[in-house]
Amino acid sequence: MLFRSWMFVPGNNERRIEKLKDLNADVVIYDLEDAVSLNEKEKAREMVRYALNQYENRISFVRVNDLLSPFFADDLKAVVTEGLYGIMLPKASKAKDILEADTQITELEQKNGLAAGSIEIVPLIENAQGVYLAYDIAISSDRVRRLAFGSVDYTLDIHAELSKEGTEILFARSQLVVHSKAAGKESPVDAVYIHIKDQDGLLRDAKLAKQLGFQGKLVVHPDQIAVVNGVFSPSQEEIVEAQAIVTAFDEALRSGMAAIQVGGKMIDYPVAARARKILEKAKQLGNIS
Repeated sequence: MLFRSWMFVPGNNERRIEKLKDLNADVVIYDLEDAVSLNEKEKAREMVRYALNQYENRISFVRVNDLLSPFFADDLKAVVTEGLYGIMLPKASKAKDILEADTQITELEQKNGLAAGSIEIVPLIENAQGVYLAYDIAISSDRVRRLAFGSVDYTLDIHAELSKEGTEILFARSQLVVHSKAAGKESPVDAVYIHIKDQDGLLRDAKLAKQLGFQGKLVVHPDQIAVVNGVFSPSQEEIVEAQAIVTAFDEALRSGMAAIQVGGKMIDYPVAARARKILEKAKQLGNIS
């Protein structure tokens, strides 16, 4: 299953929720945190719970309010139900945060007749402590399958300025990729590109995130979905090259060789393994049989 584009939808915006059926995002994140004003929290919970039941065929996450807020427990009680794939936990800073959320979710799964451990937790890493302790956060619970990055709050926390080039977040991005791999988790999900109308900038930013090792990207506007899906999908050129590499390498192995050249590139086991992953992703997308 490919999780390339993760679309935030304000939990109290009925019009935006209704438009979900027309969106091609791989994942929907109903937002109960930043996108919802304090006096709309209860209304948003009700709307999100209804949406989870109505759109059960979608991969649906809910970004709840953080553990230290007065809204966290009520958020969980409202959304741990049929149709919920997982929660996104903002401001995840240490393993203890995940364990506390895990405990409460476990109780609600049992209470609501859901399969134990079925609800995923995506820690949203948004500060220096979270980046520093990302490995501990990743291994803290089996519910954690991947991390996500929140660049806006992160740069605020470290007193940096968020730029289109992303120089100031390169270290944090790389750390999350490395820690995720070391913890045996999936590749992380990259941060939102906040310049909504800058399609060229989004394309560059998404390509960099893919190059760094991310599996996909958070998005906040429908126009960003196609760009992100395109970047994190194998191109026709990549597919053709991968097929050539796999075919040539398999033939070489049968001849007793494990290092060859294809198209002027040296091909060995790691390069061939990467090519196989590209073809596997292309099959999942239906681009090849």
